Amino acid sequence: MASALYCDIAEVPLKPFAGTIGLAPAEPGLHSVGPPRRVGGNLDIRDLAAGTTLYLPVEVAGALFSVGDTHAAQGDGEVCGTAIESPMNGALTIDLIKDTPLNFPRFTTPGPVTRHLDTKGYEVTRGIGPDLMSGARDALSGMIDLIWAPRKPSPMEAYTLCSGCGDLRISEIVDMPNWIVSFYLPRAVFE
Repeated sequence: MASALYCDIAEVPLKPFAGTIGLAPAEPGLHSVGPPRRVGGNLDIRDLAAGTTLYLPVEVAGALFSVGDTHAAQGDGEVCGTAIESPMNGALTIDLIKDTPLNFPRFTTPGPVTRHLDTKGYEVTRGIGPDLMSGARDALSGMIDLIWAPRKPSPMEAYTLCSGCGDLRISEIVDMPNWIVSFYLPRAVFE
């Protein structure tokens, strides 16, 4: 599989996808694709890649479909607001499925979603507490520290590497009042 060399410390396997994909919302006026919403927008889900079928609720006549913000690779969570950005061409098939109620986007994938990074296991850091955002920050901060220690990239390089190939996951929300957020970084990118 092709990969991108990252700051001489890592090679990130590529998995191209469009970061923004969606339809126009029913509210009048101009709308940015920036915030995700019921009809799509800045979804930034790396699994919306080749072979995936995305379903979106249609709120306006003609749907007004748009797609863009293409990425060569990104981890789940796009933790620093960037991925490995890349221009690309794509071929899409659009079908209208009538009389199918849908409240939020959903999708189906053609097969495994993370296998391209599973070859060497993961380094995993955690954040634990009553706030998911704080837990996410703690898990990410722990991973930046873990990357930095043996390799000495700049903190920003470690941060953007996390965004390009690491996965932010909610690991547990059943034991109130504390939740567990984990950050997974594939070890394969360093070998």
